[in-house]
Amino acid sequence: MAIRLAFGSARGGAPHVPQRFVRCAAAVGTALLLSLQGVSWGAAPAASAIAWQVASTDAEVDKAFQLARQSGKPVFLYWGAVWCPPCNQVQATLFSRADFAERSRAFIPVYVDGDKPGAQKVAARFKVSGYPTMILFKPDGSEVTRLPGEVDPERYLLTLTAGLNAQIPVKDLVQRGLARQPLTPEQWRLLGFYSWDTDEQQVLKTSELPARLSELSAAVPADLPQVRDRLAFKALAARTRAKPAPEKAEVDADRVFVDRLLSRSADAAAMGELLVYYAEPSVKYLATTPEQRSVLATKWDAALERAISTGTMSRGEQVDALDARVDLWKFVDRAEKLAPQRQRTVLREVAQLISQTTDRYERQAVVPSAAHVLTSAGLIDDSDALLKAELPRAVAPYYHMLGLGSNAKKRGNAKAALDWYEQAWRKSEGPATRLQWGVTYVKEIAELAPTDLARMAAAAGAVISGLEPRSETFFERNHRSLQRMAKKLGEWQGKDPARTRVVGKMKDQLSRTCAKLPAKDPGRVNCESVFGGSAANP
Repeated sequence: MAIRLAFGSARGGAPHVPQRFVRCAAAVGTALLLSLQGVSWGAAPAASAIAWQVASTDAEVDKAFQLARQSGKPVFLYWGAVWCPPCNQVQATLFSRADFAERSRAFIPVYVDGDKPGAQKVAARFKVSGYPTMILFKPDGSEVTRLPGEVDPERYLLTLTAGLNAQIPVKDLVQRGLARQPLTPEQWRLLGFYSWDTDEQQVLKTSELPARLSELSAAVPADLPQVRDRLAFKALAARTRAKPAPEKAEVDADRVFVDRLLSRSADAAAMGELLVYYAEPSVKYLATTPEQRSVLATKWDAALERAISTGTMSRGEQVDALDARVDLWKFVDRAEKLAPQRQRTVLREVAQLISQTTDRYERQAVVPSAAHVLTSAGLIDDSDALLKAELPRAVAPYYHMLGLGSNAKKRGNAKAALDWYEQAWRKSEGPATRLQWGVTYVKEIAELAPTDLARMAAAAGAVISGLEPRSETFFERNHRSLQRMAKKLGEWQGKDPARTRVVGKMKDQLSRTCAKLPAKDPGRVNCESVFGGSAANP
């Protein structure tokens, strides 16, 4: 499942849609809204069958590990958040399964909600950041593996079983694989399905990922082609983000690999979720001209269509696949706006998926992603209608409000955008989310209403006043959010004396909060670093 924690933040302005296209889109959009009527809203997934140890402090986590040592069972740590779409997808499609609940008897399941007091300090302890992250530990607390959230439940359970059976941590398996030492098929599968996206440099440094994953792929035995291809694909994905840019020989080798993968239906289907999540960056990386990108995107789209037709994707994954196809269609058509027939396809697919999704947790994953697809397709009015219809019944409506704010911003309606961002912040729940949403609101004020000094002072002041003067407040996501706000405020003030006075008051206000913590406390050090530059706990 794709991890879209910043609704549409990487997108540019919405494509212009001619009026004749809007008319045909509106008709299908009405059908989309009608499809919401009569939906039977399902009860919460039967996750209660899992004996979760709920933990948000070091002491509570230590208690869970003590229980693990006493029972000899490993620990399964799940790091999530109530609003997070992929977390809700995991809850609806994995944790609700009877076979997962049965498997959970073999380990100590620990749930850390990132919005509970103390949770961000726990995140710093285990080096977790993105929601969701799932880690398997030995009873002694040593990390075995990080489990992927994007694979289908059956594959997940196989990977989980491999982790439970593992005697050697993934970190050591990587070194053995690189040294060409023999590994069992199950150990190779642990490497192939390791969650490199949530590794947080625990196994490999980010700068090493492209080369090391390629080396591991080359070392995989010939009778494990899917593992070999997964590692090669992950290496390619890492190269799309690499700086400096990869050498020409590496790009050429990746082109050969992708051409082979896309031409073989079975191979492409096995890599379905990777084809979805890395479609746009991979096409940009592998093809440099509009003509080349159009050709590659056409092949990629055909492979995606075949993967979707297997019927193994969840509804959340189908929405993500549709999102990837919208990106690919723009490459194919060499245009930033979709043709009307493609828009009709998007509306039809979204309407069908929404009408089929009745579990409220799965809807928290599907609806925001579907709204994002509509926006990307140039159908902002339909995106708004979907999000607004969902607000009364959503698990976390404040997340949907961010999408409405983003849509208003794309329209150029600064007032409506700021109203939605403010509403999302004020209605958000949990200290970490409230801080993150508040910082988003402050950043949008700086961009959309830079001359409104009163609004800026009130918003930034309220964000800071909401900080609990406790050490755990200033770790991980909280600390990064505050640093982003400080950076934005620094850019906003420029050399303007009035703005400088506003920022100065914010600095003084935060300093008074920091001073309430014990001297040399790690949280205080982090707090004092917010406006001071480098982070003590990045």
